[in-house]
Amino acid sequence: MQDRLLHNILYSCTDKSKQGFEPFVSEHTLSYVLFGQIDITSGNEVAAYKKGDIVFLSRNQLIKSVKKADADKPFMAINVFLTQEVLKEFSIANKVSPTGSYVGLPNILFHSDTFIKGYFESLMPYFGEPEQLTSQLAEIKTKEAIQLLLRHSVMKNILFNFTEPFKIDLEAYMNRNFMHNVSLEQFAKLTGRSLSTFKRDFKKLFNNTPEKWLLKKRLDLAHYFITKENKNPSDVYFEVGFVNFSHFSDSFKKKFGVNASTLLTAP
Repeated sequence: MQDRLLHNILYSCTDKSKQGFEPFVSEHTLSYVLFGQIDITSGNEVAAYKKGDIVFLSRNQLIKSVKKADADKPFMAINVFLTQEVLKEFSIANKVSPTGSYVGLPNILFHSDTFIKGYFESLMPYFGEPEQLTSQLAEIKTKEAIQLLLRHSVMKNILFNFTEPFKIDLEAYMNRNFMHNVSLEQFAKLTGRSLSTFKRDFKKLFNNTPEKWLLKKRLDLAHYFITKENKNPSDVYFEVGFVNFSHFSDSFKKKFGVNASTLLTAP
C-alpha cells in the first residue's frame, strides 16, 4: 500500500529509506509510527521515532525527515493533521482556550499513552476500505484526537494558540535554520516579517542578500562535513539544504575549485 490521504488523515507507507523534501509543518500533526523509523531534524536537533512511538509536531516549524524501512517491513505511519480551522471551531464549541504560553520542545513524544495508541488502531480499517471514512466520520475522529491530547495539560496552550509568528531575532533564527530549503517568503513569514522587510533586515544584518548568504552557509557546512567528518557528498547535500545533487556538485566546485568527492579521506 502506498501513501493514502483520507480527508485530513494520512497513511504513509514506503518500502525504501526516503528523505523528506517538504520541510515546513504548516499544521499541528499527530503521528503514530507503525513500522520502521523516522528521523526528524528540527534546527540542530535530531530525534529518532521508532515503531510504537507517538509524536506531536507543532505547526509553523521547519523540519527534515528521513523515513527508514525495516528489513522485512516497509515504513508505515498514520498522521492526523489538526488544522487551525478545526481547532478554532473546537475552541468555540467547547469554550476552551489557552491559560498561558508554552515554552519547550516543538515536538512532543508520548511514550506510553494506550488511549492514543488505541485511537490510531481504530483508524487502520479505513485505509483498507477508504469509502467507509466519510467526511462526518473524519470530523468525529479528528475531534476524538483533540480530546485525547487535552488529557495532557500542556496541550491546551499549544493547540489553541492561534497567534501568528511575531518578529523574532533574525540572526539567531537563520543561523539555526539555514539548512532548510524553503522559499524566502517562508523564511520571512516564520520570522514575523513581510518579504520586503525580511530582505531589508537581512541586508542590514548580514551585509549580503539572503540567496548568496544561504548558498555560502550551506556550502561551507558541506565542506566541513566532507573534510572533517568524512561524510559522503551524496549524503551531505540534502543535510545542508540542497534538493538537487547536481546543483550541489556544480555549486561546490565553483566555490572550492574541486569536486566534493575528491576531498574525502581514504579509509
